[in-house]
Amino acid sequence: MTTTAEQRQTEAWQAGIWRRGKVLAGFAVLTALVLAGHGLVPNWVGNLGSLLETILPWVGVFVPLLLVLALFRRSALALVVLLVPTIVWIVLFGGHLADTRSPGHGDLTIVSHNVNDANPDPAGTARSLAASGAQVVALEELSGSAVRSYEDALAGSYAYHSVQGTVGIWSTYPIHDTRPVHIMPWTRALRTTVDTPKGPLTVFVAHLPSVRVRVDSGFTTDERNTALGLLADAISAGPAGRTVVVGDFNGSTDDRALAPITSRMRSAQDEAGDGFGFTWPSAFPMTRIDQIFVHGVRPLAAWTLPATGSDHLPVAASLAL
Repeated sequence: MTTTAEQRQTEAWQAGIWRRGKVLAGFAVLTALVLAGHGLVPNWVGNLGSLLETILPWVGVFVPLLLVLALFRRSALALVVLLVPTIVWIVLFGGHLADTRSPGHGDLTIVSHNVNDANPDPAGTARSLAASGAQVVALEELSGSAVRSYEDALAGSYAYHSVQGTVGIWSTYPIHDTRPVHIMPWTRALRTTVDTPKGPLTVFVAHLPSVRVRVDSGFTTDERNTALGLLADAISAGPAGRTVVVGDFNGSTDDRALAPITSRMRSAQDEAGDGFGFTWPSAFPMTRIDQIFVHGVRPLAAWTLPATGSDHLPVAASLAL
């Protein structure tokens, strides 16, 4: 039987959709490799591994971009290969798309917030946090001139508080044995014991050093990582039992550098959050660097609170003691 010109044209078109888009397919494979193999990206080159892991969920943005290009190119090859990074992303982060909060009320709600030392409305920020109904509020990046504003605004809701350097804690329950934790030359961390109706709870509040991305040195994290190690040592040396560690860690839980904490404690957001819970920058949150870690207690829910005058969003967690 003789093949007609129309049949030959159809066959050529069908063959073409599988030949076109090889470059797009290559980028799809590369995206999958970056997602699946992020732990293999070395840190000895400008802490590239930690930088990648800080923004790791956003690598998935390449998938819809490549999808549009594949449709434009009418490339069946690229469309099929795009299933690979899609599946890898879902395996890694699909759980964040579900609401993993448990029903019911916890025994204690804790809020943590980097209030920003340039916050133009400390009193308004304090009132907003108090309105959450949390029994414990932890603040980071307190400036000396604003401490009084926070104390005055929170006094009506929280009978007990302590400020150590640039971090502070406010509680409706008695606190005792409060002391600074030395993670830097000046005080940016504290430890205290909260006497809850269900027994003592050790709480650490910390503000780790900032990180920077520079052309000459890459992702600079040395000071943060050193402080993180000192904080982990303090947690290990502290009272055994129920412990909550909150604050601005200047790093996401995907960042391998946070292993001294994440290897021994659980993230409330990862375990009982709704969504990714990104906190910074508050105008368009792209990563979660404000954390609530727990040990010996069960998080029932974790969420972010509405924006205040800070460049961070507050984080909250409901805990079963």
